[in-house]
Amino acid sequence: MIAPFLPLYDRFDITFTHGAGVNLWDDKGRKYLDFMGGIAVTAFGHANPRLVAALHEQAQKLWIVSNYYKNPLTDKVAQQLVDMTFADTVFFQNSGVEAWELGVKMVRRHFAAKGEAHRNRIIVCKGNFHGRTIAAISAVKTPRMVDGFAPLLEGFDQVAFNDIEALKGAITPATAAIHFEPIQGEGGLTTGTIDYLKAVRALCNEHGLLLYFDEIQCGMGRTGKLFAHEWAGITPDLMCVAKALGGGFPVGALLATEHAASGMTIGSHGSTYGGNPLAMAVVQEALTLLSEPHLLPHVLEMGDYLAAGLDRLIAKYPAFFLERRGKGLMQGLQIPHDPHDYVGKLGEMGLITVGANQNVVRFLPPLIVNTSEIDEALAILDKSVA
Repeated sequence: MIAPFLPLYDRFDITFTHGAGVNLWDDKGRKYLDFMGGIAVTAFGHANPRLVAALHEQAQKLWIVSNYYKNPLTDKVAQQLVDMTFADTVFFQNSGVEAWELGVKMVRRHFAAKGEAHRNRIIVCKGNFHGRTIAAISAVKTPRMVDGFAPLLEGFDQVAFNDIEALKGAITPATAAIHFEPIQGEGGLTTGTIDYLKAVRALCNEHGLLLYFDEIQCGMGRTGKLFAHEWAGITPDLMCVAKALGGGFPVGALLATEHAASGMTIGSHGSTYGGNPLAMAVVQEALTLLSEPHLLPHVLEMGDYLAAGLDRLIAKYPAFFLERRGKGLMQGLQIPHDPHDYVGKLGEMGLITVGANQNVVRFLPPLIVNTSEIDEALAILDKSVA
């Protein structure tokens, strides 16, 4: 008999009841270190009092009003994001993949509105992950994700990541945009090099293409800058964000320049819940937290501290920990085999992590993590191998 909740996950046998900061507690009262963070979601820790207060205050006023009516809070939060980024305009959605799919629509509509509807193909990179909709799995083409879901959506040309010559060779008269994650999350924490990011921006400028970044996982301060592309000193034309944007509250956003968004007119897109007052109240406070001057320097410091500790483990156990990847507080260790069972073992030992492709174990603690918590996590990793 099928379970009441559709069994789509191979779940670990742990039931969490509550959390605070970097810690979680299960139904037996045991405490865990959460270095998964809902997969880079709980950027400010569990039950952050400022986010809880913002949500509680708004919940007593207004939960939802149709986007057919003005919502000053939505406009205010959109302006916050515009002021913090390259963007001129923002549209809010309920999740990362919804924001991602709006980006695909925006790219196509941009060229169609200019009378160039034939320019509708997007070059994407192998190893990307954008979500689970038909369009998103059509872009990444991972066998286990697309099996049984044909026919897939046309319009995506896939090339190797970090290979600028492959990108050049894939451009045709039908190409509209180049799109990828600056740091691949699910793909194994492979990082786009600075030279590669700069070369892609130049290539888009040369051919009149839109540059579209997915910073759902690597954005919102995770790498020590507000967004990962900032390390290369470039900006995209559009970008989708989510996860840490709401600090745990479901929300996503598509950010774009006026140029990229020029084809999007009244009626060309919409959302019932996108930009709802509950989400906007939380996002407003999350952005305020993210803007505090000490936070990003703290992420850089803690990221370096975690990386140094992981490097020591590689030196100590070179047959088991093969390579460290990532940046800031988006770190990973490659091991010799599929990480699922090892992630489960770490959970039994009190450290919550998450696997990725290429046999990588990811460490995505809240941005507020401190050295003692990192030391505790490193000690568990050491003990797990020893």
